Amino acid sequence: MADPAIEEQIYLNGIDGATGNYLVPPMQPDEAARFAIASQPDSRTASVLKSLSLQASQAHLGVSFSRDPVKLTESGWCVVFHEAEDPAVKAALAPLIEHRRRQIADDSIVKPELEYRDDESVPAWLARYNVGIGVVDPTKIPLYVLLIGSPERIPFEFGHLLDVQYCVGRLHFDAPEDYRRYSDSVVAYETAATPANSREILFFGPRQAGDAPTRLSSEYLVKPLGTSGAQSNILNGIKRKTGVEFTSRLYPPEQSTKAYLSEIFHGNGVRPPAFLFTASHGVGWPMNHPQQFAASGALLCQDFRSPGLGPLKPEHYFAGSDLGPDAKVHGLVCFHFACYSIGCPSHNRFIHQPNQEPPPIATKPFFAALPKALLSHSSGGALGVFGHVERAWPQSITTRGVGPQLLPFENVIGYSLIGCPLGYALKDFNERYASLSTNLGSLLERKSFGLPVADTELASRWTERNDAEAYVLFGDPGARIRVDELG
Repeated sequence: MADPAIEEQIYLNGIDGATGNYLVPPMQPDEAARFAIASQPDSRTASVLKSLSLQASQAHLGVSFSRDPVKLTESGWCVVFHEAEDPAVKAALAPLIEHRRRQIADDSIVKPELEYRDDESVPAWLARYNVGIGVVDPTKIPLYVLLIGSPERIPFEFGHLLDVQYCVGRLHFDAPEDYRRYSDSVVAYETAATPANSREILFFGPRQAGDAPTRLSSEYLVKPLGTSGAQSNILNGIKRKTGVEFTSRLYPPEQSTKAYLSEIFHGNGVRPPAFLFTASHGVGWPMNHPQQFAASGALLCQDFRSPGLGPLKPEHYFAGSDLGPDAKVHGLVCFHFACYSIGCPSHNRFIHQPNQEPPPIATKPFFAALPKALLSHSSGGALGVFGHVERAWPQSITTRGVGPQLLPFENVIGYSLIGCPLGYALKDFNERYASLSTNLGSLLERKSFGLPVADTELASRWTERNDAEAYVLFGDPGARIRVDELG
């Protein structure tokens, strides 16, 4: 029988590349409850989330009933630049902007140069464009919002909160030519006679020995999504809604190696899949480590046998530098359930003590190198990558007292593969974030009044909220898979 004390422990995904140990040691519920109290959102953010939680229960994401939220031609598309963005970056995105203008054919709902100003909150930014919380008027701010620039300039938290009300994607590259490659790549994909991708979904999931997080993700996320009733839900749902038949393939743990992942990205004469889903540890690095910016969020593969066996080697993980010029990823959509798989903040705002500043974990917030490499590939980039900012929390897979919760993951895959814009696909996670934030706020309020709140309940709601908040789309939220025309 399992030790109840061990079963009660809360694990986070993420392996420290410098040591091979967990980035954050497993914690007990009472410790997580203290962290929950320390990391409460400010009152304004809490109020916004409460409003959005109520609004999210209504149809159409707050868009008028007369507009279809999955059609850009009705719900609109916009680009938001920081007020000091390099004009060369704006010029590099011109092909994509012009393509969306032609596609939507209604300039009243295409806004190519909205502006973000330093330190603006979501309510203040919306108010500057005469929009309130919970209301989407595409003639002022369209539903599909592409945020351009570094999280130093447009904070991660701004995107997280905006994504509850809008369909948000983020982009930041190191050079204007990378923006140009992605811009050209999306236009090429959407206008080509036939897309190069196959009607296939791939599932990839290592399982390290003695490791609770990958045991959970392998057994209760990747395996059911790729082989059982959840797989049938996805495949049957796609066929019912589109008439298109997809196939899926599962890479079991023993095949979830770096060599196999490289083969997926490089094709070896096979058409790239339409969708790749991975669940693994993401790699983190100490602040100022030479690999932090190059390999944070790299996907840890089965080649790494178990936590605690010493520092990682390059053969243990797949990073942006492993993609190579001969990769074939044009038109691919990825979902990487892994710590830091989309980005890393500058401070650890979740794991800190009450009345103390969050500890620094990087000299600046940044987007991960692998999604950047996938989207800006010289031979045609991926359309988008779903993943995590901050740590990934296994509590999104299973909820205490309820069991596995696969529906949000099924829906991201399903929405993407019935041809919805990618920005729409995260709606379940975003609504879950707003709802869990409201629920957590109520629990914390009860505790502040001296009323009884079990540490296990507070810890569960806190970890679930943290996980749901940090799912992000890296890429154009208006991009969509050309389902009917895949090979």
